[in-house]
Amino acid sequence: MSSKSPSSTQPTSTPQADPAGADARPGGPRPAGTAHATLRYTSMRATIFLACLLLALLLGHFGIIPVTGTTGYIFLVGLAALVSAPLSYVLLSKQRDQMSAQIVEKVSGRRSRTADRIAAQNAEEDAADDAARAASAAAAVPAPAASAPASAQQN
Repeated sequence: MSSKSPSSTQPTSTPQADPAGADARPGGPRPAGTAHATLRYTSMRATIFLACLLLALLLGHFGIIPVTGTTGYIFLVGLAALVSAPLSYVLLSKQRDQMSAQIVEKVSGRRSRTADRIAAQNAEEDAADDAARAASAAAAVPAPAASAPASAQQN
């Protein structure tokens, strides 16, 4: 028989994400893989370009690709960009899809918040306009004051 103290049988409280706390997003919690999708895609694309540039520079250094002067190095940079573009397109399709989903989520969240804000402002404006019309209508039709001059004319 193992003897456990009452404090050891109680579950320890571990900090968990509060669903209504600071981590809450308008569209709900975002999956962990899409938190920084744009940063991840951009850094991976830059890495692919730099790897292609390094490869081109090495091929130029060993004479496999002829490099003469500054224009030769500009050619190597262009060649690295030309090779890295289709590689990025094929290799980073998953990251690109995550990035576009993240952007769409942010844009739709901003649009819905903007629409909510505009609707609230319109409601405030309508309420103020209705109150002003009601006040002007009450001031324009004073019923007891209109009947007093008519009775004075008859006497």
